[in-house]
Amino acid sequence: MATKSAVYTTDHSSSVLRTHGWRTAANSAGYLIPHLHPDMTILDVGCGPGSITVDLARLVPQGHVTGVEYVPDPLDGARALAASRGVFNVTFSVADVHSLPFDDDSFDVVHAHQVLQHIADPVQALREMRRVAKPGGLVACRESASMSWHPPSRKLEAWYRVTTEMAAAKGGNPHPGGRIHVWAEQAGFPRDRVTRGAGSWCFSNDEDREYWGGSMGQRAQASGFAMMAVEEGFSTAEELEEVKRGWDEFKENGDAWFGLLHGEILCRK
Repeated sequence: MATKSAVYTTDHSSSVLRTHGWRTAANSAGYLIPHLHPDMTILDVGCGPGSITVDLARLVPQGHVTGVEYVPDPLDGARALAASRGVFNVTFSVADVHSLPFDDDSFDVVHAHQVLQHIADPVQALREMRRVAKPGGLVACRESASMSWHPPSRKLEAWYRVTTEMAAAKGGNPHPGGRIHVWAEQAGFPRDRVTRGAGSWCFSNDEDREYWGGSMGQRAQASGFAMMAVEEGFSTAEELEEVKRGWDEFKENGDAWFGLLHGEILCRK
């Protein structure tokens, strides 16, 4: 993401990194895994705490993975994660997806997970991702498309409204998964070189509800999102406290269910 063009509505606080750190190649990039080979070079754009990045590195043991993020905040944690898992074919650095500091035709795979929705110019980002991919290489992107939950909850409806309104007002593209293939074509990929798909997350068992409801509840109380929501008039401290209670209720309800649908694209250069 670009410093000048980032529209991220939160920060890299512990509650946010808890959410991002749950992500793995298996649960967040399964559509890409069958296309990987042990000696590939991969660029992971918007790598955050590095949980997907390190997993990708383990899948290309004779290759190399470069993780980039628009700010340095989460990168020390990403490096520590790689070291703790004994993964050394990975490096992390700061970079702007709108103007990547790599030569043309540098990587076999360029990957981004939940990045395009947080930047002001996703088409330019895809142009850059295409530029640094090798001829015949892949650009892979996954973005949220829609959410659903049970039981109905006005508190979670308030959470969804505030997060979506904030993202849109900041110039972002909330939940664009259903149209990312259109952006890819605008970025120069021929339609017949773009494979469209979908994937999902589901949080329903006790462990998953505790993780998802807990991390989202923490975000409503202590994160850049919460601060920005109140300071810029998107919500109030009282409403966010209600949102926190809604996530606590979700965690405690054995019948509760939360589903998130993602759009996925594999673009062959």
